[in-house]
Amino acid sequence: MRASLLVSLVLALVACKKEPADRPRPAPATTSTGTVGADGVRKISIEAGKEGYVPDRIPGKPGEKLNLVFTRTVEGACLEELKAPDGKLHLLPMNKPVEIAVTVPADGEVKFACGMDMFFGVVVADKAKPAAKS
Repeated sequence: MRASLLVSLVLALVACKKEPADRPRPAPATTSTGTVGADGVRKISIEAGKEGYVPDRIPGKPGEKLNLVFTRTVEGACLEELKAPDGKLHLLPMNKPVEIAVTVPADGEVKFACGMDMFFGVVVADKAKPAAKS
């Protein structure tokens, strides 16, 4: 009898817990796959460091718009430059984020690489997740 009374009291207390009205709203969900902004563009942080690019494989919906945000964290000539998927060369200053706009291809993958092609990564079309039509 005492055990059932105790369980009932605990359940009643948990059920009556109120959330404060002025509780701040949660920030956009951030995962290893990035954060989706109000504009629908997914922003993905990529470290250009001693391990190369992390993450080095970014899946996306065919046609999805992405902003890849590269931040170089190591000294060295190789990672000072980035060859973007469109073929353009971009400088990556130390510890300063650089945004590169990319569209996920309809099929397959597009590559990004360091200036010497020693480190690279890919943006891969995930056919299981078709992009929403605008």
